[in-house]
Amino acid sequence: MTHRDDTSKLRELDRKHIWHPFTQMQDWRENDFLIIERGKGSYLYDTEGKKYLDGVSSLWVNVHGHRKKELDRAMKRQLGLVAHSTFLGLSNVPAIRLAEELVGIAPAGLNKVYYSDNGSTAVEIALKMAYQYWQHRGKKKNTFITFTNAYHGDTIGSVSVGGIDIFHQIFQPLLFPTHRTHSPYCYRCPLGKSHPGCRLDCLDQLDGLLREESEEIAAVILEPEVQGAAGMITQPEGFVRRVRDICDRHQTLLIFDEVATGFGRTGKMFASEHSGVSPDLLAVAKGITGGYLPLAATLVRDEIYEAFLGKYEENKAFFHGHTYTANPLACEVARENIRLLKEDHFLDQVADRACLLAEGLGRFQELTSVGQIRQRGLMAGIELVADKTTKEEIPSRDKAGIRVIRKARELGAILRPLGNAIVLMPPLSISRRELKKLLEIAFASIRAFERGDV
Repeated sequence: MTHRDDTSKLRELDRKHIWHPFTQMQDWRENDFLIIERGKGSYLYDTEGKKYLDGVSSLWVNVHGHRKKELDRAMKRQLGLVAHSTFLGLSNVPAIRLAEELVGIAPAGLNKVYYSDNGSTAVEIALKMAYQYWQHRGKKKNTFITFTNAYHGDTIGSVSVGGIDIFHQIFQPLLFPTHRTHSPYCYRCPLGKSHPGCRLDCLDQLDGLLREESEEIAAVILEPEVQGAAGMITQPEGFVRRVRDICDRHQTLLIFDEVATGFGRTGKMFASEHSGVSPDLLAVAKGITGGYLPLAATLVRDEIYEAFLGKYEENKAFFHGHTYTANPLACEVARENIRLLKEDHFLDQVADRACLLAEGLGRFQELTSVGQIRQRGLMAGIELVADKTTKEEIPSRDKAGIRVIRKARELGAILRPLGNAIVLMPPLSISRRELKKLLEIAFASIRAFERGDV
């Protein structure tokens, strides 16, 4: 354990040299912050020895807990062979075996795997593949349909298909144009409707847009079941199936971004299984290695892959790649992660924890600042409001989410807000006792905010 004086020195160095993501660094420099030193199971430990429940799975990636012995062993086993070799002009054993295993668990029809190293690039690859596919087919389809409140990453392509102004508006001059359609955020529906009318209006809008613009639309991109970064906005039953049907009717490709929802997070291996549909391209990352190493993949249908085949001089290859593509260490850990996910009763355990989470969240409606609670599996968002009746939003200057998570840290849990939404997204392996404790801390932290104690 690091000595308290060392923690102070580390904070000084952090403030001096580091620029943190999604962070107002003026606030950061004025406050003390946690420095994580180690982890075990559902807990993280700071440099002063205090432990915290990892309530957001270290940003939605941790599946089996920290220091899972099987994943540790898989990494060490691969380290004894090779840590990395290029995937340009070569292949490697873990990547080949992982590809077969990914195809085996993915939605039907996705038989080809293109590796990268994070969710943004997995989406970027899907967009570029869809665009180039239509060029090879002799059609000038050169734009995309995306949904309001969408988040697909932070590279320029993925930002172009994003729909959260606080993240994306500043970069508007750099982005390529897209068509945006309404997502069914029924709690704050801009059409003034509620479920199921909201769902139908959103689908009618998508259908009409494709009817008018299908000649130029390369693909529709969707986070199935849950729009994560928007505050865990869940979609009504049947929505994903209807989106697939509309795309088929207009002969348009469908991209699913399951970076956040994949690998058991919603109670199924992939969120699309809830609707029984398959996309044409699928972007996955985050939980693919159980939270150990950066790795991502874009899975595609054979028809798309085959459109890129041709003579060398035709230049039909997909010109995209990364230095650490298909890193053997990451691929071997991902293989072990999938093996653990497929073990008997693991997803049944996730379903059990999801039920416990839903039961525990019911109590939160007692809180005067809780407007809506949204959940799929072990993904939950608690939206805080200034007025439950009018749904008036809390001004950003009040820093409601930040104040709640600071209190949670005092009480022993790491949470992260998305604006005024408090996210609960623990490791899938969390015990019932730990989950109950996490719920107690979240409840107490929101109540402290309401009382002005934070």
